[in-house]
Parts: sequence; structure tokens; C-alpha cells
Amino acid sequence: MVSELGLPTIVKACVSCRSTRHRPTGKIRVNAHHKLLDVWLLICCDLCGRTSKVPVHERINVRALDHERLVMFENNDPAMVRQLTMDATLAHRAAYRLDWTGTWQLDTDIPFYDLQRADAVPLKVVVRFELPAPVRVEKLLTAGFGLSRAAIRGMVDSGRIRLPLPLDAKAREDFTFLVLTTPPLSPERT
Repeated sequence: MVSELGLPTIVKACVSCRSTRHRPTGKIRVNAHHKLLDVWLLICCDLCGRTSKVPVHERINVRALDHERLVMFENNDPAMVRQLTMDATLAHRAAYRLDWTGTWQLDTDIPFYDLQRADAVPLKVVVRFELPAPVRVEKLLTAGFGLSRAAIRGMVDSGRIRLPLPLDAKAREDFTFLVLTTPPLSPERT
């Protein structure tokens, strides 16, 4: 399982000190203008501590927002802050990027699996994401099996590891793959 160690860093220039590292403050600001609302995610510069606003909704009619969502905004709901912080669409719209470095770790619930053993049984592996961090499949496999990138690439090329997506793809959702004991027979050998 890809489990969460923390939220991604928001990479955006600070207007005070020109640092580019920000963290969410845990607060959402809601301002009312008659029947229109502005909603911002508040972020804090890691270097100088200056608070900045990331626009979530601007001049939206109160009735256009789901009541439960509005209550979550007003109450600084931690789940809503987490969701907004990881929202790639919001990041794109507000012209910043997310840095996922140090936000995840790979937890395995099986003992070390020696892929080099001749008597190893076929293995079906399910990778689950608690945190939708974009992680290269190759990095997950090297961390999970404790093998080098070259060894993993060789096993994928030989057909011993069968993946539903390319090895260099970035996964952020659950997927399943197979590890075979011996490489499948090539068509010319059958």
C-alpha cells in the first residue's frame, strides 16, 4: 500500500521572500458578497510564514454550492483541506504545481519475496493507494521487491512481471500485476 506521510508541498513563489515552498495552514476562508461567495484555501510560506490565498471559488452564487460542501468550507474541515491541497485541477487553475517528494511510503503486508528462487510460486500483487501521489511503477517495484531497476526491467522484459501499465508510467490509483515463476514460453518455442 502506498500510504500517506504528509500532504504535497505547494510550489509557488512567495510575494514576500521569493521562496517557492508552501504548506496548507489547515484553514479555508469564505467571504460573502450578498449572495455571492469567494472561497480560498490558505497556504503558508515555509520560509517567511506569510499566508497566501489559493482561489477555490470566486463570486459563486451561494445556491450553486452544495450545502454540505459549504459547511465543510466554513468549518475548516480537515478532509476538505486535504482534498483541496491534493487537487491537481486546482493547482493547474491557480498556476502552481504539487511536489509529492516525501509524501508517501510503500508498506507491504507480505514477508520478503525472493523472486530469484526456482521454487517460487506465482504471485498476484495488489497495489493500493491511500494517497493519490503520482509514483512511477518502476519505483514501486524496486521499493517493494528490494531489487535494482535493471533487475526489475529485465523481469518485465522477460515476461516474469506482467503489468497493466508501462513501467515508466506514473500510477496514482490501485492496480494489480502478476509475478510468474518462470518466463512464459516464446511463440517460436511452442
